[in-house]
Amino acid sequence: MDIRRLQAFIKIIDLGSISRAADLLNIAQPALSQQLATLENAFKQKLVIRSKSGVTPTTAGAELYRHAQTLTKQFDRAMVEITQGSGPLVGKVSVGLSPYSAGSTLSVKLLQLVRERLPNITLHLTESFDDIYSELIMTGRLDMAVIHGAGPIKGVIFTPLMKEEFFLLAPHDLEFPQNEKGAVQLADIADIPLLLPPKHNFVRKSVDMAFIRKQLEPRIVAEIEALITLQGAIEQGIGSTILPWSVASRIVVPGKSRIFPLHNPVIQEDVSLCIPEIIPETEASVAVRDLLIDLAKTMAASHNWPGAQPFG
Repeated sequence: MDIRRLQAFIKIIDLGSISRAADLLNIAQPALSQQLATLENAFKQKLVIRSKSGVTPTTAGAELYRHAQTLTKQFDRAMVEITQGSGPLVGKVSVGLSPYSAGSTLSVKLLQLVRERLPNITLHLTESFDDIYSELIMTGRLDMAVIHGAGPIKGVIFTPLMKEEFFLLAPHDLEFPQNEKGAVQLADIADIPLLLPPKHNFVRKSVDMAFIRKQLEPRIVAEIEALITLQGAIEQGIGSTILPWSVASRIVVPGKSRIFPLHNPVIQEDVSLCIPEIIPETEASVAVRDLLIDLAKTMAASHNWPGAQPFG
């Protein structure tokens, strides 16, 4: 099996087009079509469905795509590890960071530590609402990811890093009944306009579940993914939000917005590091993973991160 055919197949599926893949790979379209036909002959399966809008993988094609991702990534890793010999750690390590979680807050410090301690490693950081990180890890497209939740998910190994409490971030002039610790209970904010991430986000799921358990109906007026938009909307008094402190503290604006602890109930979610169960880690990815775990636990244990409790 020619590794280049697998790499070409991945590109066809990623782009959904043989012609666009041929342009990107700088080869003639008939030659790329022939490579695809060779793969189909080798597996004795139809791998793609062609239509006017492009190509989509068949069930067999989707399975090959998953395995091809793993094989090509392992090949790339082998090339790096064998050519580097016993020299310093080198290579590219990709880390997914779940938006609205501690992961995005850890990213700059992680980048700084990698540059200081592992200068020959290229760190690829990604933060996206649209991607399902567990799938990207299983197919080898990400080396690791920091997400909310503790699994289990087949094909992914979870390492719990911390528990995060959620806080209310509200316009500065909005007043609420508070207990002796300044915390606001859920029943007292059920009628205020809320700006939350979409339903598939772990923060949203945790907030929705907290309201359901209290038999309350939140007044959600908008679903917002962009933190800069969320920050501006709260400043203008359009609504409030509920976020982990690690995120809320990044967008609070003195004199324009305020952070309140929540109680009755306290909303809390696990933050975990995920790695693939089957795909072997490289020395470079292990080194970055160890740095990330130590960094997360150190920051969670500090007194500068309210509402965070480290595991272990």
